[in-house]
Amino acid sequence: MTRQPNPLLQDWQTRYQLPPFEQIRAEHFAPAFSVLFDRHLAEIDALATNTEAPTFENTVAAFDAAGAQLDRVRLTFENLCGSESPPELQAVEREMAPLLAAHDSKVTMHAAFFARLDAVHRQASSLQLTEEQQRLLTRTHTDFIRTGAALPGAARERFAAIAVQLANLQTQFAQNVLADESAYQLRLASDADLAGLPAFVRAAARGAARERGVDGYVITLSRSLVQPFLTFSTRRDLRETAWRAWTTRGETAGRDNRPIAREILALRAEQARLLGYDSFADYALSDRMAGNARAVYALLDQVWEPAKASVARERAALVEQAAALGEPTDIEPWDWYYLAEKVRIARYALDDAQVKPYFSVDAMINAMFDCAGRLFGVQFVEQTGVALYHPDVRIWEVRRGGEPVGVFLGDNYARPNKQGGAWMHVYRRQMRNGRSDGIDAQPIVVNNNNFARNSDGPTLLSFDDVRTLFHEFGHGLHGLLSDVTYGRLSGTNVPQDYVELPSQLMENWATVAEVLEKHARHVESGEPIPAELIERIRASQTFNEGFETVSYTSSALIDMALHLQKDADSIDIERFEAQERERLGVPREVGMRHRLPHFSHIFSGAHYAAGYYVYMWAEVLEAEAFDAFMEAGNAFDPALADRLRRHVYSAGDSRDERAAFRAFRGRDPKAEPMLRKRGLLSE
Repeated sequence: MTRQPNPLLQDWQTRYQLPPFEQIRAEHFAPAFSVLFDRHLAEIDALATNTEAPTFENTVAAFDAAGAQLDRVRLTFENLCGSESPPELQAVEREMAPLLAAHDSKVTMHAAFFARLDAVHRQASSLQLTEEQQRLLTRTHTDFIRTGAALPGAARERFAAIAVQLANLQTQFAQNVLADESAYQLRLASDADLAGLPAFVRAAARGAARERGVDGYVITLSRSLVQPFLTFSTRRDLRETAWRAWTTRGETAGRDNRPIAREILALRAEQARLLGYDSFADYALSDRMAGNARAVYALLDQVWEPAKASVARERAALVEQAAALGEPTDIEPWDWYYLAEKVRIARYALDDAQVKPYFSVDAMINAMFDCAGRLFGVQFVEQTGVALYHPDVRIWEVRRGGEPVGVFLGDNYARPNKQGGAWMHVYRRQMRNGRSDGIDAQPIVVNNNNFARNSDGPTLLSFDDVRTLFHEFGHGLHGLLSDVTYGRLSGTNVPQDYVELPSQLMENWATVAEVLEKHARHVESGEPIPAELIERIRASQTFNEGFETVSYTSSALIDMALHLQKDADSIDIERFEAQERERLGVPREVGMRHRLPHFSHIFSGAHYAAGYYVYMWAEVLEAEAFDAFMEAGNAFDPALADRLRRHVYSAGDSRDERAAFRAFRGRDPKAEPMLRKRGLLSE
């Protein structure tokens, strides 16, 4: 029998040079990585042994261009592990996580290459480099230092060993959360179980049941299904059941994340000490806009007490509403969404069941594409007949000035083998270094959401879902509009507390009246959304903001407190969380958006570790940025949109982010627009 060649190691003669999804199997990855690790290290060896004196081009730019084939396979692997990961691929992910980490350490601890890089860095001031070249040199050298390149022998070996251990543990943490989310089913077996649920929730629950091969209706732990259930179900007992399952993910016997999280914390703290930092938070923040924990607390402290005061007022309204309904007034966490929806209807005459028919997935995709076209001159042209990794996925060719500039994939629906939440990733990052000016230099971006699909008709979104769709599209545009030379500086490769600016900023266009008037049309009648309904939606934007701010900020504060610990070995994360919640005064009925055993942002990888604050940091930036459009009196002001594209969406990490923001806004950001937007600004 003739052995078939490994498709991951071949030239991809596919449309847009997409991965050949139909040919790829889980068993192809390990042997492909083995070959590509060797090839990449051979490239680094060649750079290190170059007999010419080290220069920017033969050392820094050459390193940036190295490993292109490994990069495309690794990005394919990462995307599939998140978006479509059956058990056999999860097994490969567990196998490869430590090997990928070990390879990264071999690269960044390559002593001979680092010596050349360090030599170029020492003479940076005398080199005639462009701003982008200087930025690449600085960022590449910093990357090496932060991953142990300058450590002495034994410390280097220990740092590399920790990286491998962390890769194992973080992968296991993520897979445990996915397993809990995939396994859970709350069966709704009778009409009584369905009490209070509007048609769109029933349709989504029926679709979830079909997807899992069971009859009737099922509530899963996808946020886009469990949260509507908590909002509309009149069955308090079932709401409690769903809430407890949702908030105890990661605590299941046999896949308990609590000891895993403790070990992750201890290893991170050790890594930080090896590099001379007092805590992992000090290490992580030193390479972000915030710089240190004081700056983070200065921001979060501005919202914490005002938000708790808002919660107290909101709770009083819920008690009053419960009494009026003849329901218990001892408000429990599983009551909040349900009663808040009743108050919202009473206060704003705004019922989600009334609003959602105007927000079909297809209509809102068209809305976000329209906004991108008006702001940045890009068009999205859907393509058919392209082999992709799942039938849910759609593909668009992205054009600017009539010319293709990238490819956009949309993967919008929840399914059992897909991780929860919403995220953007790339199959190919934009860069010109080492690439032709053709298709291989253009980005391939994918947006993932987890909307509960209606298998009986159009899928309808809540307005929160619409904002999520626009949010991830903002990340997508950050990748698609990237216009830099070097891959290290491309697209979303920016500090974590800046990366959320393009995404959170794009959410604002979901609330622009002219956008809604054009695209929010009733799914049955085709009638445009009434202007008075738009006004009620906009007026309600600060409703329940105390609850939302406290649930988010409590998670951010506890994340920061955890990673500031110098001695993490003895931490019991369950006790630590409880003690911090008590110390901070987190209202019991609100709690944390993410409890620690399932807090994948901070334990499935290090990007958001000591960094969950970044959403609010970026919110300060985006509120200031959108205020510029409001001051101009035009949400699509051409001059502002052009500056926004050049200095934010297209710039990547090619210049200091503070300078980039000032170039767009004309000044440094202030917190007042963010506080006003959240309804927390003192009068």
